[in-house]
Amino acid sequence: MQMNLTGHHVDITPSLRDYVTEKLERLERHFDHVTDVHVILSVEKLRHRAEATLNVTGNNLFADAVEQDMYAAIDALVDKLDRQVKKHKEKLTDHHRR
Repeated sequence: MQMNLTGHHVDITPSLRDYVTEKLERLERHFDHVTDVHVILSVEKLRHRAEATLNVTGNNLFADAVEQDMYAAIDALVDKLDRQVKKHKEKLTDHHRR
């Protein structure tokens, strides 16, 4: 999986990059057809925003999260993406069973 990490008004530290990479590996465990991910981290006043576009076979999944802390925003983002990936995988497997 190729990961693109961009920061708007925030410096992407090595620890932040490692945290995002570690969290996104969870998505690969559930669905191994993820081709690439584009993650944008931004700060607007006191709001920390994390958004991601996930390219999987046959679909693009998008999620975003806004929290008071950047790490909490990343956690919420990965939870949303995880739900979407599971739903996408179920659609594929149900379609093949019929």
